[in-house]
Amino acid sequence: MFVEQRHELILREVSERGSVRLTDLVERVGVSMVTLRRDVEHLAAQGLLKRVHGGVTRVRTDLPGSPAADTPTTPATGDTTLTIGMLVPSATYYYPAVIKGAREQAAKLGARLVLGVSRYDEAEERLQVAQLVAGGGVEGLLLTTTRQPDESHGDWLAGLKVPTVLVERRAGLGGPASLLDAVASHHAHGAFLGVRHLAALGHKRIAMVTRESPTAPRVRQGFEAALRDLDLSGYADLGIDQEGPSHNQVGDVVRAVRAEGVTALLVHNDEDALLLVQHLRSAGVTIPDEVSIVAYDDEVAALSDPPLTAVAPPKSAVGAHAVDLLIRRLTIGPQTPRQHIALLPELRPRASTRPR
Repeated sequence: MFVEQRHELILREVSERGSVRLTDLVERVGVSMVTLRRDVEHLAAQGLLKRVHGGVTRVRTDLPGSPAADTPTTPATGDTTLTIGMLVPSATYYYPAVIKGAREQAAKLGARLVLGVSRYDEAEERLQVAQLVAGGGVEGLLLTTTRQPDESHGDWLAGLKVPTVLVERRAGLGGPASLLDAVASHHAHGAFLGVRHLAALGHKRIAMVTRESPTAPRVRQGFEAALRDLDLSGYADLGIDQEGPSHNQVGDVVRAVRAEGVTALLVHNDEDALLLVQHLRSAGVTIPDEVSIVAYDDEVAALSDPPLTAVAPPKSAVGAHAVDLLIRRLTIGPQTPRQHIALLPELRPRASTRPR
């Protein structure tokens, strides 16, 4: 069982049962106590469950249909509690911080947040939305689609019965989703920051390494803009499989460094960057002496050896701003202009980059 599958199974057990003993989870998940404790500590640090002596309990963010999702909370002011739904593709990688920001902001504003997870399955996505709106009784929706919205989403998005804010997704110009409010990290700006940092260190030939994802086109856009605007050379077509860098793909990177003059890499995402560092070290490539690396995203970048310079999207702030925007829409109504809000990532320099 993969890490993400274990995490989602743990969250499901905690959501459905309210509290679970670690000994029961060991049997249910089928891992050692050491592995389970590590998983639980990770999820607790993300604010997705609460660690207690001998077990874990749920927090106020719950999956639809769970007991806590049906229990009203006390609003901060007034007599009515707004209930808002949130659908994300994953409750593990990337999105825990977005969920945490949304949950905390909803609590501050006296709203109740109900969570659904689509697992990057479009059929599950639409089922979860239907359950949130009909069965969960949500009055508004924070929606992260499994992929960037396009024309195929038109009828579905138009048929949503509640105000909806896109989260970490951008709609094409003129498409149906462009009529929705949206809050997202400005990934193109983040990629530009990473390349500009490398250029300031004297790197002239830079390559981008990425797997395909809803975020990758925006990162690539910023990377290519930086090459153009900063008069650099390089390319953005070093790919990585969904399972991580293969032997052949690592070989492509080694050739780029040793035969084609590439002195720096922008790697999306940071989990792949960490794996790539390990593979490059095995191939005899030294970091940052032979090649500097900037990771796009900062989930695990600081834990690499060497710690990776990273571009960090403002995930928690995205969740909080999305809640603000949705509650404003629910409170004021449709007469205010739609908003597409882009929040800027930040660069976090570490030991994986050095002057050329």
